[in-house]
Amino acid sequence: MTIRVRRDAEIHDVDGGWFRARWHFSFDRYRDPENMGFGNLRVFNDDRLVPGAVWPLHPHRDIEGLTYVVEGSFRHEDDVGGPPGPLPAGSVQRMTLGSGARHSEQNASHTEPMRFIQMWIMPEERGLTPGVEQRELTVEDRTDRLLRAIAPEGGDAVKVHGNAAVHVSRLTEGTALTHPIPGGMGAYLYVISGDLVLDGERLGTGDAAKVADQRELGLAARAETELIVVEVDLSRGPGI
Repeated sequence: MTIRVRRDAEIHDVDGGWFRARWHFSFDRYRDPENMGFGNLRVFNDDRLVPGAVWPLHPHRDIEGLTYVVEGSFRHEDDVGGPPGPLPAGSVQRMTLGSGARHSEQNASHTEPMRFIQMWIMPEERGLTPGVEQRELTVEDRTDRLLRAIAPEGGDAVKVHGNAAVHVSRLTEGTALTHPIPGGMGAYLYVISGDLVLDGERLGTGDAAKVADQRELGLAARAETELIVVEVDLSRGPGI
């Protein structure tokens, strides 16, 4: 069993004026050879946009771009005809950038800030046809459970073209549960807000943990806690 905790204060912080971001892994001008990703999870960014902010259209390719809306109203623009939204807090989106596409993340509100988590999963195949799938989820959907919101099988979850899955949760104070980890997979856990015990390790708001060589997670909420767990394929990239 291996758990590597990264505390909130250790995560790279960027203030761009109209945006504020926490970059968990090397991204853009941030370079850290000790944090180049985890398995096939290449990027994990906690982004905040001021009211009315628009991230300019920019290109990517051969990435599964996954978004979880934490607060506010998220709007999306792209050049492949994807639905623009806006999406409320709790929603998820996948953009397959495959053979190449341009997209833009935007705050749909001109009066309230917006916060979203963006993850990049490396796909199983290169050159996929670009496209977008998204889904609105409620607080009730994720309360006192780990809701499988994005997964390879699709169905009730938004489909990702890679061996990874995203679970989101709101745990009420005193709730304890276990979450199985499939063989060959690891888990990246991030406490969006709250106070959580992960297999004896106490985590607070902004803390993250890489988990490997473990068959399940044991979670116990010491206060109301919002969290996200990404199951990753440890054969496809850096480990702990």
